[in-house]
Amino acid sequence: MANENKKTGLGLGTTITQTQKLTPIQIQTIKLLELPLIDLEQRIQKEIEENPVLEDPVETENEETGQERKKLSLEEVKDENTPAYKLYVNNRGREEKPQYNTFAVKESFYQSLLDQLGYRKMGERRSKLAAFIVCSLDSTGYLTRPLESLANDIYLRIGIETDAQELEDILVNEIQHLDPVGVGARSVQECLVLQLKAKENRTEAVENAQKILQTQYEEFTKKHFEKIMSKLGITEDQVKEAYEVIRRLNLHPGGQVDDSYTDQTQQITPDFILENENGKLVVSLPKFHIPQIKVSRDYEKYMEKKPDSSKEEKEASSFVKTKLDSAKWFIEAIRRRQDTMQRTMDAIVKFQTEYFLDGDDTKLKPMVLKNIAEVTGLDISTISRVVNSKYVQTPFGIYPLKHFFSEGMVTDSGEEVSTREIKKILKDSVDNEDKSKPLTDEELVDLLTSKGYVISRRTIAKYRSQLNIPIARMRREI
Repeated sequence: MANENKKTGLGLGTTITQTQKLTPIQIQTIKLLELPLIDLEQRIQKEIEENPVLEDPVETENEETGQERKKLSLEEVKDENTPAYKLYVNNRGREEKPQYNTFAVKESFYQSLLDQLGYRKMGERRSKLAAFIVCSLDSTGYLTRPLESLANDIYLRIGIETDAQELEDILVNEIQHLDPVGVGARSVQECLVLQLKAKENRTEAVENAQKILQTQYEEFTKKHFEKIMSKLGITEDQVKEAYEVIRRLNLHPGGQVDDSYTDQTQQITPDFILENENGKLVVSLPKFHIPQIKVSRDYEKYMEKKPDSSKEEKEASSFVKTKLDSAKWFIEAIRRRQDTMQRTMDAIVKFQTEYFLDGDDTKLKPMVLKNIAEVTGLDISTISRVVNSKYVQTPFGIYPLKHFFSEGMVTDSGEEVSTREIKKILKDSVDNEDKSKPLTDEELVDLLTSKGYVISRRTIAKYRSQLNIPIARMRREI
């Protein structure tokens, strides 16, 4: 059969292909590429402990300073679970590594909620159900799934039989009492009402705001203020005061964790360091975090000698060969990982040079994974693995690599610009509009067109939604 793909001629487009089997090194490299730096170091330490032929640099230093190495018996060599620390007489703790160059990032939304659940007095069953509900919230803090559907999912996933009534009780009496206030709501109306109910300072404006949202929500969303005044028997000034209270509420409680939990942080270590050396951008990987492991020369010498004919000796020799091969594959996979990481980040910096010189988001060029794959010659899936969960330290802050990727469009002058730039202009336009007569989507189209950005009304609506900007009617203030 020819190596190239061929149609079978059956009329169904069936294709016969020769599948390429991945080598152990390729499999290892793929797995290691997915790991951020901290996880990579932990993975290396685990490999050192599980494979006796890999040398820990700290233990190697002990040997060079006169620490005597213990001779192993065949029984120990054949024990696949022998950790590396048993290969030495001196079983002291590892020395401290250089201090991590870490950065504080805010606690994750879901983790903060789960931590709060741990302080509430609930039985094991109720705690498990509450945790499942929390993990089912969307990123803005809302529960968008019907409770009946959630009950079915809970039974299938964790084997607990429940119903919508029990879940409703947990949602209302447990989850909706967590911070940030409004979390666990099933609608915008419920979210806003939860926040108003939680206010301790019960002013007239707060009470009126709560009445409006609970009894006149539809009229409020349509800005029919005259009808609200008539039905509730309140004045225009009272409506204005209530409106100001509502306007300051949070529509997306899941998005405020960064502000509310400034003292609850986790540490991340940048996978890349970008420095501007007199106008020259230089990318490096913080290598001191990664142990420079190597294969033990003693085991290599052991394999160089011809084993005797005893069954025990042959088994030991086979075991050592397997471990040596595994160690060499692992070391090579780490080398390939580092090379792939460096090539990818170099390509990103080259593609976005203008941006990386000063950190101005409007200078970010449209860039997708395919662009970097074409430059590096790597697969898109490989680039995706590099980009996912990785961070770079720059002179103007630390960013996830995903921050630098975005779609683009072409201006009327033929210049390609990033959607990030367009969104910034859109947001600035809305921020500076006359709130008594906010800009409609059609007017925003005209405004951006006058600036050279040819864009459709549908795209404006899409970007506005992504920026959490309400429609014009909802932005009007009285």
